[in-house]
Amino acid sequence: MSEINTVTYMLLDIWHQLAQHLSFVVWLAPLMLLYEMPLMLLVITGILRFFYRHFMRVPKQSLYRPKVSCIITCYAEGEAVKATIDSFIEQIYDGEIEIIAVVDGAVQNALTYQVAMAAAKACNTPKRRVIVLPKWQRGGRVSTLNAGLSIASGEIVINADADTSFDNDMVAQMVPHFEDPNVPAVGGALRVRNTGDTLLTRMQAIEYLISMQGGKTGLGQWNLLNNISGAFGAFRRTFLLQIGGWDTHTAEDLDLTLRIKQYFSRHPEWRIPFATLAIGHTDAPADLKTLVLQRLRWDGDLLFLYFRKHWPAFTPRLLGGGTFIFTLLYGFLQNVLMPFVIVFYGVGIMVNFPWQFILSIAFTVYGFYFVFLVFFYLMVLLAISERPSADLKLALWLPCYPFYALFMRLVCLFALINEIVRRSHEESSMAPWWVLKRGRKF
Repeated sequence: MSEINTVTYMLLDIWHQLAQHLSFVVWLAPLMLLYEMPLMLLVITGILRFFYRHFMRVPKQSLYRPKVSCIITCYAEGEAVKATIDSFIEQIYDGEIEIIAVVDGAVQNALTYQVAMAAAKACNTPKRRVIVLPKWQRGGRVSTLNAGLSIASGEIVINADADTSFDNDMVAQMVPHFEDPNVPAVGGALRVRNTGDTLLTRMQAIEYLISMQGGKTGLGQWNLLNNISGAFGAFRRTFLLQIGGWDTHTAEDLDLTLRIKQYFSRHPEWRIPFATLAIGHTDAPADLKTLVLQRLRWDGDLLFLYFRKHWPAFTPRLLGGGTFIFTLLYGFLQNVLMPFVIVFYGVGIMVNFPWQFILSIAFTVYGFYFVFLVFFYLMVLLAISERPSADLKLALWLPCYPFYALFMRLVCLFALINEIVRRSHEESSMAPWWVLKRGRKF
């Protein structure tokens, strides 16, 4: 009883503190509802639409079996390259698959090159061909992808990292989307392979499941997919060649997605689906330093692309009305401005209100966030997950996730400032410095 009384007292005290500052709550609640609710409704209705189309109706059988070229970007993965190549060879797809392993800097990465060559020689599966393309001079990720594209002969091109493996039905799940001639590209779903390593990998597993697989599934149903992952995506080869392949600088995945969307106004029938059940598996950073460095690159590159490289493209005349409004609200505002708002908002509360009220706000925000988190987690688990028993184990770690999400917002803020002040995109590990320096300066 004492525990129940304590919890009751805390809840009553929280609502008492909020009642003392009712104007604050009246200002805050509509802002949260007006901004967050449309995105939530889009994702929820999109997930329900996906569930109905895939599990409540008889699936449509497709006879579309084009040749597929899979470009694997290899650098210093060593033995891990074999698992990636084998996961393509073992695909149950009935059509032909051309596997192109491009080894960037093959001199200094001799082990990766040797492992890829051995995997190619061992391949004797019908309709599977492994090509190992060594790039003796390192040029970075973009030049590696474009080198593979230059020799690819498949109608569909799938890009993959050498440390990523795939379910054996991935290609079979991905290809049918391209039967529609109005589909130039398709996003693939990524999962965390090393979930059990550390607390951070568990948090990222939740993030990938809810935000990436769940969120992209919902948005993809309304043709609002925000990004095709650089570690796993598929493209129509003729269109990819037409727009010049991948471009230099950094964040080649978001860069390419934005360039594709610039055709939407001229081709309003075009769409970029998300292949929810085409699954790739990748290792997430297991330690704090590696995770922070990864997100500094991701978030800094986002600001570079939105405000420096592609800012002239953000107009309804190129993106189309719906894509423009969505990108403005949930590209610019949510990803670029929101971290600043959260920090200034938090500092303002701490400066202007007593600690009791601050604590009340913290408990209330955490409570709301946690309720929505559990709701989306259960929705993804029931409507999307192809591994519900494995994903169910993540439920124990959900209470920690709001703290992880807040920390990631702070990292995002630092990354944005770092890009503004230091042009951090020019220090990317995705390419040697001389490649980045020779590119156009934005």
